[in-house]
Amino acid sequence: MNKKVYTIVEISLLASFIIISGAFKIPTGIPGSEFQMSAPIAIAICAVFGFKRYIIAGIIASSILFMLGIHTLLNIEIAMIFRIVGGGIVAIFRTRLPVLIVAGPIGTLAARFVLALTLQVPALSLIIAAIPGMIFTAIMSYPIMRVMQKVYQRKGMKQHEKMV
Repeated sequence: MNKKVYTIVEISLLASFIIISGAFKIPTGIPGSEFQMSAPIAIAICAVFGFKRYIIAGIIASSILFMLGIHTLLNIEIAMIFRIVGGGIVAIFRTRLPVLIVAGPIGTLAARFVLALTLQVPALSLIIAAIPGMIFTAIMSYPIMRVMQKVYQRKGMKQHEKMV
């Protein structure tokens, strides 16, 4: 298996991971503000695998969910703004702890502002509903990234190169 095939498989698995983690929702006690596990996982994926692989996996995930009728264009808008802003912060400022703490919440804020513009509703109501998820993302992004790093270092491309 060459490097191109390995990269395609890896991105496909990352897209699947984004899709599956988005299906798990944690209730927050505020109606309509349940939190998807995909946010801290997305930031961790960007930190470990890089922005390019992360954004390609995100586009694939959104496309699959849209084709299956699970996501609407609004869902895709929210996800892509989050990915570009949160992932962009990680890509620019790297994987230091403070960066991983703020990348997800800032991505969520940006997505909520854009959604408010799209729906022509006050942004504050959308942001307030997202606060529990933003806190969870801030807390969990770094630990999830560390776990992914350890797994990737053991079984990632470096392991593949040893076998060839």
